Amino acid sequence: MTHLTVQQLSQLRSLLTQQQADIQHRLKNNEHYGLQESMRDSTGELSEIDNHPADAATELYNRSMDISLLERDEHELDNIDAALSAMDEGTYGLCLTCGNPIPIERLSAIPSTRYCREHNPGQNAPFTRPVEEEFLSPPFGRTSLDERDDQNGFDGEDAWQIVESWGNSDSPAMTEGSNIDSYNDMEIEADETEGFVEPWENFIATDIDGNHVTVVKGRSYRHYMESGEGDFLLDPLGKKDRE
Repeated sequence: MTHLTVQQLSQLRSLLTQQQADIQHRLKNNEHYGLQESMRDSTGELSEIDNHPADAATELYNRSMDISLLERDEHELDNIDAALSAMDEGTYGLCLTCGNPIPIERLSAIPSTRYCREHNPGQNAPFTRPVEEEFLSPPFGRTSLDERDDQNGFDGEDAWQIVESWGNSDSPAMTEGSNIDSYNDMEIEADETEGFVEPWENFIATDIDGNHVTVVKGRSYRHYMESGEGDFLLDPLGKKDRE
């Protein structure tokens, strides 16, 4: 049972019918925001098929704005029709979610509302991100295996690293790191090891039978030691050299 008086219902019905008439009149006079006219007519072109979207950027922007305005008016008309139907059924002024009475102040400001302020669907922004983003997070989306402990095979990130090694259009100013010495350092995980799992495998050598372990003291070896993660048990002589 509505909590509104007969006079309040009459005033709100008058507001709703006036808003309904205004929207219908606006849509009729401007031909639904010009959407009844072909976009080709507004650009003066015989066809839009062979044109780049940038060639008609202004017209394209205006068309998208017109669509948005039309959708807003049509949505408001649906809300007004629902509110008028609720008046006829005697349920107007009651929140559809909780069933509590909607204050007259709110109804006077928004006659077409069917919800109280706490349960207004507009309070929660809808998730309208493009569905394609589901495949882009984490980076490289479903083709990235880095986040999986049970996978260590060739994946999408590895494919990109190979392509990126031939160069791209980025500059040092666009990199995430601040200590960039060369363009090669700009690549994704540029310091990632290739061909081995542990860093020390890059400078440890054996004979054909896997015996006679030898430490090759090249750049990889020095970087490993200088980074502080070197295990001197691998090369006791290296420890003496550093000391």
